Amino acid sequence: MSAASGLRPVTAGPEPAVLTRGYGPRVPALLRDFPPRPAQEAWPATAQSREEVLQRLLAPPFAAGRSYQPHRRAGLVRVLDWLESCPGQSWQERWAASGADAAGNVAWRELCRPPRTAAGRRQLRPGYEALSAGRGMAPLICGDVIRPSLSWLLAPHVPKKLAGQMARARDAAGFAALKSLGTGRPSAEATALGLIAVIMAAKGGLVSDITVGDCLELAGVLISGDRGPGPGLYFYQMLRAAGAFPPSAPATVRVFGAPGQRSIEETIGAYGIECGPVRDLLTDYLRERQPSIDHSTMRSLARQLGKLFWRDLELHHPGISSLRLEPAVAAAWKQRIMTRQAPAAAGTGQAEGSRLPRHDAASHLATVRAFYLDIAEWAMDDPARWGPWAAPCPVRAEDVPRQKALSRRKARMDARTRERMPALPALVAAVDQARTTAAARLDAAAAAGPGQPFSFAGQQLLRPPAGRSPRKRTWARDPATGKDRDLTLEEEHAFWAWAAVEVLRHTGIRVEELTELSHHSLIQYRLPATGELIPLLQVTPSKTDAERLLVISPELADVLATVVSRVRGPSGAVPLVTSYDPHERTWNPPMPLLFQRRRGLEDRAIGAQAIRALLDEALSSTGLTGQAGQPLRFTPHDFRRIFVTDAVLNGMPPHIAQLICGHASINTTMGYKAVYPEEVITGHRAFLARRRATRPSEEYRTPTDAEWDEFLGHFERRKVALGDCGRAWGTSCIHEHSCVRCPLLRLDPAQHARLAAIHDNLTARIAEAEREGWAGEAEGLKVSLAAAARKLTQARTAIARHHEAVSLGMPAYPDAAGRTITSPSHIPAP
Repeated sequence: MSAASGLRPVTAGPEPAVLTRGYGPRVPALLRDFPPRPAQEAWPATAQSREEVLQRLLAPPFAAGRSYQPHRRAGLVRVLDWLESCPGQSWQERWAASGADAAGNVAWRELCRPPRTAAGRRQLRPGYEALSAGRGMAPLICGDVIRPSLSWLLAPHVPKKLAGQMARARDAAGFAALKSLGTGRPSAEATALGLIAVIMAAKGGLVSDITVGDCLELAGVLISGDRGPGPGLYFYQMLRAAGAFPPSAPATVRVFGAPGQRSIEETIGAYGIECGPVRDLLTDYLRERQPSIDHSTMRSLARQLGKLFWRDLELHHPGISSLRLEPAVAAAWKQRIMTRQAPAAAGTGQAEGSRLPRHDAASHLATVRAFYLDIAEWAMDDPARWGPWAAPCPVRAEDVPRQKALSRRKARMDARTRERMPALPALVAAVDQARTTAAARLDAAAAAGPGQPFSFAGQQLLRPPAGRSPRKRTWARDPATGKDRDLTLEEEHAFWAWAAVEVLRHTGIRVEELTELSHHSLIQYRLPATGELIPLLQVTPSKTDAERLLVISPELADVLATVVSRVRGPSGAVPLVTSYDPHERTWNPPMPLLFQRRRGLEDRAIGAQAIRALLDEALSSTGLTGQAGQPLRFTPHDFRRIFVTDAVLNGMPPHIAQLICGHASINTTMGYKAVYPEEVITGHRAFLARRRATRPSEEYRTPTDAEWDEFLGHFERRKVALGDCGRAWGTSCIHEHSCVRCPLLRLDPAQHARLAAIHDNLTARIAEAEREGWAGEAEGLKVSLAAAARKLTQARTAIARHHEAVSLGMPAYPDAAGRTITSPSHIPAP
């Protein structure tokens, strides 16, 4: 029976609180686009008389079996008698006036209790009274005589039996169509059918009359009742797969609970900032920056300024309300930002862990510095708005060790790349072997049939017997452990781990770009000169908002062809799926994404977090370890660094690697390239070879005895009266053996007296030359006198240093009585 005939709509009241509590931020907008059906005051079935209701509900399709029919009749008569005692013109009005809906699905049975007899006895046993009331209420609900609220119908649990009663009494064809979908999830299917029956009981109509707004309203009751979305929201997938909703309806139930973009006020307000003016300032600052940044950057700025900066100041300095910080306050905050609180170890019972160094401390300091400098700059243009908040910046330029932080990060990333690059071939071979093995195991299990044993790769497995509900997945039981294994899921994980590794290592794209690859990304380019077709992979804009084209290698072409063949639907086309952008917190339009898999009744995109989980699962089975013996872990970005390093080391020009990776600066590309010790050694050896090629070849022959004697004699002839000559072998004396003037003379302190005599002699000769008028002789002697004076000073300094004694002190040894002993002779023998 359809509820569309004879309905008298009423004006919908205010939106219930449960419609927006526990949802994602997009749900209020969905409720405006898809409002739930309003409550009805009256409809034909609820306005029937008592005789008409009894006649209809005791006849087919409401009639029960011969043994159960008397009990149903007794319960139905009892509930109708009770409702007739309540005020109202229709059965629904009497139900509302009775207070049973507000009492709940358990306590209402006490209201329906029959009066006691004259002797004060109950007419029925207490347990049978509740059972009789339930037997009478079921046909009233299925017959659309009474429409309880959603919360009443869902208490104390989802009524799974209601689906069968609704199918038999109201819409057999609709429930048959839902069951024909073949979900392969018996438990989730039973819960979903029960919830669909709940919507029909509360709103009336058939399965085809259910709207998206009805589903939103039911999901709100589920979430607000602390049941959680879980498999309970599976009913939306069934209804959408059955074609009950228009094309504009949300493509996935995850839209209901996925977090969306929050406003700046909500983002800042989440940190509990007490000072209202500063909170408003941070809001205005982020709103000013918002047009030039993405949502992810806005959230990061809000966290750094709102939580790590100002809220931290409020916690340590209550009542603070000005950006003009005292030096001690600023210094204490900068000290705190350098560390972070480590999580408490499991099982220790401690509330907090120890303090650990914060690797991104320089980034937080730079953000606060930019905040102060931006306000100071904006105050020049708009003094009324920003001028009152202009203050000296507590973070100086030297407080932000950007170069040191970048160098350390570069060193860490290079070490990470050098550690993982040699292990890449082993990982590639392992994921390929795992994919092949999982597929062969699945085929062997499918060929064995339910309840039959089979062996694969020397391992004995057993197919479980077929249950009452058909399964879309293939399971096998390990007799050794007794555990069931989902072979279909194992094959799926192995395949997508292999596909992710192959695409990432052949392209060097980001993981976000990997998840956004679609069937439309595969394009062709025909060379004008030869007419050759070049397959290209179009990478959609992501981080740098610039698309790029990559040449598809033969190996990558095989991988992409395998992926496309796997995800094609029955029609031969790649299904359109809706993906969620966790950075922008928005839902992308439906696209034929390559990385997608079937979940229940819908095709879902494989997100970045799922890719990371697949890589971790694949690596855990390989047994690869790092240099310290710990299990080796690959992240999607490791493949990007390995790709750049391998490309540049094999001769690709860096600017071409920059274009392939989509970097805005070539410095970023070179930052990804790891420097290997082999590269340094090769470069040094090439330098030595070039230098050797430019020098005479005779220098590299075996010296003769005469040449060797000449070489040794050179060092013997360097001994002079005042010390040693430091000139190199094969060079002549440029000072014509005037050793006093030569800077290469290494003075012997023992010749101090001889040097003093030379100094006195030069002084006497200068006096004689000046007396005789030999001006040229006097000028030359003065040069020698100055050099002798310098050498004399050096000699005196060396002699003084040689005779000076430096006191190093004596070690002190405390004795048993605590006295300090400085003399070794007083140290007691052991």
